[in-house]
Amino acid sequence: MKSNPDIKKVIRQHAEMAEFFSGGLTVKKLTAEHAENAEEEIKLNSANSAVSAVKITRPPCSAENIKELEDIAEQTRKCRKCELGSLRKNAVPGEGNTSARIMFVGEAPGADEDTQGRPFVGRAGQLLDKIIAACGLKRQDVYIGNILKCRPPDNRDPKPEEIIACIPYLQRQIELINPEIIVALGAHAAKTLLDTPKAIGQLRGIFHEYVPGLGHKPIKLMPTFHPAYLLRNYSDDNRRKVWEDMKKVLAELGLPIPPRANR
Repeated sequence: MKSNPDIKKVIRQHAEMAEFFSGGLTVKKLTAEHAENAEEEIKLNSANSAVSAVKITRPPCSAENIKELEDIAEQTRKCRKCELGSLRKNAVPGEGNTSARIMFVGEAPGADEDTQGRPFVGRAGQLLDKIIAACGLKRQDVYIGNILKCRPPDNRDPKPEEIIACIPYLQRQIELINPEIIVALGAHAAKTLLDTPKAIGQLRGIFHEYVPGLGHKPIKLMPTFHPAYLLRNYSDDNRRKVWEDMKKVLAELGLPIPPRANR
């Protein structure tokens, strides 16, 4: 007899959470206890699970907005507004659900992203995928982008003139997608979007407001540590802080915290 597909999903989430909460650096095998607990949680929370699946989605993005997002992506591929346009392999416009309730914004593409033309596909991206999965979501449920659309040489910090040249692309993407919450990954993303000199340690864990433009309502913004920072500065405390930030995001959206995620 085949297992319920929903049970398989929960078991997979348990595996992702176990891996993330162990630092995302090792793969843990599921035990029979994990599977048994997952099946029991499905039986006890089936009604909540059905509601959760509905809450993750929003009405589809309009055809006009999707077309403009595609135009923005093409513009970034042709862009030569700063020196990065002539140094890159590929522009990285961003990708994901155009009706996403959550939008993740990082600093800039790295080497893997420059090669593939996709955001967060390297080691930091793999850890971000685990964080998203630990929230009970999938990568295709969210939208992922960066402040810069091109990789700075040797992954150096973005220059002010590069941010000025590139930020209009991201600002317009945010306006068109209109997420309910932006998660700013790392100091550069948080400082740029909030126009503040404060350190990420001072900003994280608190909802701020990002105003896309005139006539647009403010969007809640949660700064947190960049996955690359977690990889460089791995500790239980840093991992816990990121998870605390994400739990606040889930609570704000009215989404349940996945079973056992508090452990």
